[in-house]
Amino acid sequence: MRTVTEIARRFNVSADTIRHYTKLGLLCPERDTANGYRRYGMAQERRLRFLLSAKRLGFVLKDIREILDMSVSGDMPCPLVRKLIDRRLEAIREEVRDAQQLMSRMESASNGWHKLPDRAPSGEGVCHLIETWDTSNIMGDQTIYVAD
Repeated sequence: MRTVTEIARRFNVSADTIRHYTKLGLLCPERDTANGYRRYGMAQERRLRFLLSAKRLGFVLKDIREILDMSVSGDMPCPLVRKLIDRRLEAIREEVRDAQQLMSRMESASNGWHKLPDRAPSGEGVCHLIETWDTSNIMGDQTIYVAD
């Protein structure tokens, strides 16, 4: 049996992480009758190992709880796991597409801005680079940069 600190060190996570998972009911340690400390046995170590593996695969705690609950009740969680990871995978693909579009906008802005002169802020604007880029894009103009 291990204490919070011992199990945290063993799995290279913070003691606060272990306490958080315990508070959420994802880990269920026994109480030491002598001092009331939480003690984590082999079953809880296996559960923590599962939890950390699921987190590394992109599962959120809500999903992990659902998987654990199914397993404890004797139901096969594998179909749910497949469904959840496919859903998460699609979300990641969308995030990657969004990030690629953002990177493209940033590269385009950066390349164009290197050609423009610096300007001191005026009472009408903060930074002409961003304001010019934003205005031309909001209006749907294909020309991103306007040089004065």
